[in-house]
Amino acid sequence: MNVAAVILGGGEGKRLQPLTRDRCKPAVPLAGKYRLVDIPVSNCINSGIRRIDILTQFNSVSLHQHVQDTYLFDQFHKGYVRILAAQQTPGREAWFQGTADAVRQSLRYILDFEPEHVLVLSGDQLYRMDFRLVLEEHVRNNAEVTICTKPVSRQAAGALGIMQADAQGRIVRFVEKPGNSPVLDELREPGTDPERFLASMGIYVFNTQVLLEVLDNDCKDFGKNIIPAAIENRSVYRYLFDDYWRDIGTIRAFWEANIELADPLPKFNLYQTGKPLYTHMRYLPPSKINCCDLNRALLSEGCIISGHRILNSIIGIRAKVGENTVIEHTVMMGADYFDPPDLPDNQVPIGIGRDCFIRNAIIDKNARIGDGCYITPDGKADTVTDTYTVSDGVIVIPKNAVIPSGTRI
Repeated sequence: MNVAAVILGGGEGKRLQPLTRDRCKPAVPLAGKYRLVDIPVSNCINSGIRRIDILTQFNSVSLHQHVQDTYLFDQFHKGYVRILAAQQTPGREAWFQGTADAVRQSLRYILDFEPEHVLVLSGDQLYRMDFRLVLEEHVRNNAEVTICTKPVSRQAAGALGIMQADAQGRIVRFVEKPGNSPVLDELREPGTDPERFLASMGIYVFNTQVLLEVLDNDCKDFGKNIIPAAIENRSVYRYLFDDYWRDIGTIRAFWEANIELADPLPKFNLYQTGKPLYTHMRYLPPSKINCCDLNRALLSEGCIISGHRILNSIIGIRAKVGENTVIEHTVMMGADYFDPPDLPDNQVPIGIGRDCFIRNAIIDKNARIGDGCYITPDGKADTVTDTYTVSDGVIVIPKNAVIPSGTRI
């Protein structure tokens, strides 16, 4: 099929601060060695879709560098992965005002190769999907728009956009965040468990002409404006996806999604044959374990580990952990480079020093944590400082932060 994919890079990413202080959401590291954008891009490539545009406007330099270094198709394939950043033009000076507006402003590029369908994806979700199945069902239903939906429980449904479909799978109603109300009871999926509801995943397939028509207005957002209007006067169907999917747009959700990857049998399988996650090749040396008790941990390339215990944690590329250090339930993103051999004695080395204790944390890239530090969110209310942030029971040490030896947080 002739399909163009569009990945929405999101706005400022305020709910992921401080991880998005210097980078956009799709560029946030994931699982020690990947970036969030690698998820939708890999799903597209594994589905045979190789015309992929990523729309972004905030802190896009690191994303641009990652995409440029990673997704290089050879001259015999008419494919690309490219960044479309917000720009001023003779006809428009405003930045993207929402998801629909971002696609509207980028249509001249998205439609370069006259695709029959346009696949719209989010850049901050963790899942594995074969989009060929979605497109096949879209064509089989003679649909104008197809929305990917995920069955969720009543407890989760109240805070999501909930779809109601008829027996043929055509969507007849949509309510954004209905809460635990009588309206929610009216939205349950017919003929199934009364506690089962269909949540929108924010993944859409449009016939190209239909996309042009539904965007011929000033509406800013797909979920709030375009989709509800399309349900009223278009042939809109649901595609039922009953596998692992997680929106990771908050610090807590991001931390949990990473930590779950270290489970013995994680719900999201990084080791699935035939459906790899693609990312930048770095040619790093093997990780070296000098002495450490590792339990339920993912250890990336180029690490030097001399700790006492690492439990239920993610250790990113080039990470260094000093002797007698304990790390529990922590996402350590690693580093972009190794320290030089002549590092001054008064400078804290990159990584985590000796005799530290760190729990329930996210340690962003290139952080320098000195010897004897104690870092945990226990007993702390949500707070934001220059050197750390506490959000919903998780403490975050920002990128490039320096934590002096002996610090207790």
